[in-house]
Amino acid sequence: MMKFSAYLWLVLFFLAGFVSNAQEKVTVKGIVRNEAGIPVELVNITVLGFSGTTSDFNGKYLIEIPANKSYAFVFSHLEYKNDTVWVKGKPGEIVRLDKRMERGALMLKGVTIEDQYERANSISRIPTKTIKVIPSAAQGIESLLIGQLGVAKGGGELSSQYSVRGGNFDENLVYVNDIEVYRPFLVRSGQQEGLSFTNPDMVSSVLFSAGGFEAKYGDKMSSVLDIKYRKPNEFAGTVSASLLGGSAHIEGSSDNHRFTHITGFRYKTSKYMLNSLDTKGEYNPSFYDFQTYLTYDVNTNFELSFLANIAQNKYTFVPETLETAFGTWNEALNLKIYFDGHEMDKFSSVTGAVSGNYHPSKNRSFKFIASGYQTQEVETYDIQGQYFINELDKDMGSDSFGDSLMNIGIGTFLNHARNYLNARIFNLSHKALIANEDESNILMWGVSYKHEIVSDEINEWQMLDSSGYSLPYSDTAVNLYRTLVSNNAIESDRLTAYIQDAHNFILDSSEINLTIGIRAHYWTLNKQFITSPRINLAYKPNWERDILLRIAAGYYYQPPFYKELRDLDGNIHTDVKAQKSFHIVAGSDLNFLLWGRPFKFIAEAYYKKL
Repeated sequence: MMKFSAYLWLVLFFLAGFVSNAQEKVTVKGIVRNEAGIPVELVNITVLGFSGTTSDFNGKYLIEIPANKSYAFVFSHLEYKNDTVWVKGKPGEIVRLDKRMERGALMLKGVTIEDQYERANSISRIPTKTIKVIPSAAQGIESLLIGQLGVAKGGGELSSQYSVRGGNFDENLVYVNDIEVYRPFLVRSGQQEGLSFTNPDMVSSVLFSAGGFEAKYGDKMSSVLDIKYRKPNEFAGTVSASLLGGSAHIEGSSDNHRFTHITGFRYKTSKYMLNSLDTKGEYNPSFYDFQTYLTYDVNTNFELSFLANIAQNKYTFVPETLETAFGTWNEALNLKIYFDGHEMDKFSSVTGAVSGNYHPSKNRSFKFIASGYQTQEVETYDIQGQYFINELDKDMGSDSFGDSLMNIGIGTFLNHARNYLNARIFNLSHKALIANEDESNILMWGVSYKHEIVSDEINEWQMLDSSGYSLPYSDTAVNLYRTLVSNNAIESDRLTAYIQDAHNFILDSSEINLTIGIRAHYWTLNKQFITSPRINLAYKPNWERDILLRIAAGYYYQPPFYKELRDLDGNIHTDVKAQKSFHIVAGSDLNFLLWGRPFKFIAEAYYKKL
């Protein structure tokens, strides 16, 4: 009993000390908005003589200051006027300090909302606040790209794929927190695709380039999408639901803001949309996704972070009928198919990454990343279809106009598949950035080692019977119309490296940005070593208008991945070399004010040689 009492008093002593220490501080929090009442992100809130923070995606901020002492809170942003507010509070008090920022009457020459480095290097920062209100069946961040220069929708309405200047989706590079994103290999259509990797509830910034991008990005030929997840500074959460699914997320940080967390869960089903397709039946797609991003500041110079994603995509389909009309006015035909059987697909993937970022000063950063990706994919179906081709009545004066007059064809097909694929990808990488004091010279480099293990087992065949005859016809055997049987496994390593140097200098009162870099890649499977030199030049004349002229050129290689190695017969060709393209992108970028609002006008000319 004595030991228990002593232990209880010890606990109460420490709790009392903790509470006492907490009550000696004042918590100041609020929301920063503009004149229209819209939350403003990335506003610097500096507490003179103490510390500071920035507003988050929703304009919110939180900071603690010592009690019983007045501190000056300075609110600053490149687009708005600076303002200072003095705050003093009692121990344990929570002070609500909302701020409305006033837009600057004059735009300082050379000062824009975006980073000048991004503007000069053919990469655009895309606002993310509208992602929730853009109508899209894909429900992904990719819907923001449609309408950007050279970007078109690809893969159908249900797909998150996009095409950039004539390239296919596999030519687009996607990063989330410096980690390359992969998609399922066996997906054949948008209705199987499910959720894209990126969770819109967790996004902080989106950068996109439709060509002429820097050497630090590779190895794809068309575009790069660079996404960063945010580090919250207070507790928050969202919940949304619709007939197409739902999502929820929660975020927060510790009292001292050294630990932050943001976690999201998504569910999607497209069954109600699929019911409108020509092929009628029972559609049951279900797609789940769980992601979490954790950060911890070990000290002021070193940060640890962890990113995890677990995705489960299931697609079940029991077809019943398909009816469609085709042909010409002189030969109007109708096709009707009655189905038996079903299709069951499952795509499961796990992504994990641990990174350490050491920044001894504001102009130096050294990042180390270890990541892994694993996917297990199953595609199975046994579907029989009995089809009838009928001639339609094309006499507009007939009572049976549009109805079937006679049957001109009948047959049966049977499709079978048992396809399995497993892939594991491990990556170790290092990235660094060193800049001088005024950031007029920025040197970047990076190296990466990737180990890939892919195995698949394919068993597909199709039987086609037309009017009692199996095709191809034989009077001694029943032959299959198409067969594909293979069992493959490959294991390989990739080594990549890049270095680039960006210079900013003044020439005759005009500003010039020059970025030169080179990227190298070696793959042990095809023994190919490639180098990709690239250059970006931007010229900002000393004119009254804020205009920037730029040109970018370089070689862009895309080494093959597993899908490009396998031919239509299921054979693996390890001697396939990288695709090669040469880019030239020339354009102008004009920022101007109209009706008191900032506008941007971009014009580009693009040349690509394959």
